[in-house]
Amino acid sequence: MSTKDTLIQRLSDKTGKIAILGLGYVGLPLAVVFGQAGFHVTGVDPDKRKIDALIKGESYIPDVSTEAVTNLVNSGMFTATTDFSVLKDMDAVSICVPTPLRKTGDPDMSFILSATDELAKYMHAGMVVVLESTTYPGTTREVLLPKLGDEHGLKVGEDWFLAFSPERVDPGREDFTTLNTPKVMGGITPACSEVASAWYAGAIQHIHSVSSAEAAEMSKLLENTFRMINIGLVNELAIMCERLNVDVWEVIEAAATKPFGFMKFTPGPGLGGHCIPIDPLYLSWKMKSFNYNARFIELASEINTNMPRYVVSRLMEGMNDRGQHIKGSKILVLGVAYKPDIDDVRESPAMDVIGLLKRKGAIVEYHDPYIPHIHHEYEGWKMDSIQDVMPAVADADAVVIVTNHKVYDYSAIIKSARFVFDSRNATGKLGKESENVERL
Repeated sequence: MSTKDTLIQRLSDKTGKIAILGLGYVGLPLAVVFGQAGFHVTGVDPDKRKIDALIKGESYIPDVSTEAVTNLVNSGMFTATTDFSVLKDMDAVSICVPTPLRKTGDPDMSFILSATDELAKYMHAGMVVVLESTTYPGTTREVLLPKLGDEHGLKVGEDWFLAFSPERVDPGREDFTTLNTPKVMGGITPACSEVASAWYAGAIQHIHSVSSAEAAEMSKLLENTFRMINIGLVNELAIMCERLNVDVWEVIEAAATKPFGFMKFTPGPGLGGHCIPIDPLYLSWKMKSFNYNARFIELASEINTNMPRYVVSRLMEGMNDRGQHIKGSKILVLGVAYKPDIDDVRESPAMDVIGLLKRKGAIVEYHDPYIPHIHHEYEGWKMDSIQDVMPAVADADAVVIVTNHKVYDYSAIIKSARFVFDSRNATGKLGKESENVERL
């Protein structure tokens, strides 16, 4: 029996051992899904705090329940460690590490490179490796393939197998999860796709195979570039509607009544999260090496990046109309998560809004029921969420709604606040009809 057939057999009958490198928002849900499907899973992460929590059966990811982790740990289907040497005994490894952008806008490949270097120490024949971290087209072939196979004399597609399968995690979502969101799978060779697909099919409900790793890498960038550009479009529409004295929210709702040819996107204070603000810029960066300017991406990024500044300028105008100045005023920011009802602050526009307000001389406080502490990576400031939101609303000179968490009583906020700037249309019809509310 060939190496490929032997490995497929071990993965199909779930006697093969699998490892997940990186136990964050992507890796931990994936590990749990594999464990619940009957695989013996080892999670590997250099963060000892995460490992200590998991060994105790505790989850630190809202989308993964502590009960699920406890059950897997107690059943022996899941264990976690900081020791990368366990990889020497693994049949299958999935890499789920962060891929942020540097401040200059260039891809930060350090996490992928570090994980690949660690894995390379323990590579052996009969192993399948899948990269899930979003990155530029060519990464799997140009970065992982040489380090994991060529340098060890292992022939890809025969001795070992390598593929890319983009993560599609949407934190806080309950209708589509790791289990039932279709997985795109693209191998370096057809045999690589076959092995990787056979592995993931043992836990994920639907696998969609494509012809190459590059096609899989590009598919993820298309998904998020599509969203980034359309969000940029409605953000620019919001700016135009304000100058035309037209309600952008009414315009969007009217357009959304068309049952075909239109997909509803909404404006806001800027982009946040681990995908939409970052992934398209990987593609834009890559295309520069081909002397091609990704104009749609660059324009949408420019519009979206400037939205926090637009929000602050609209807030200042609203305060000025009410005889107030931003300098020395008490400003309360409601919500700092990048989207509603989650505890994720990655790339949140709230950080830029707060930073801009501070530089304008405002006295800024924030409240977020999911995020007790924040700090700005580049500016260095730190803040704690206030405890009692309604007294702070009443005490503030202005309230800025940045994240529209469902737990907020917007009716009470409108009644208590002196002035509300609503960047998410969280106040809806009440805000539209209230004299002390302005909406984006």
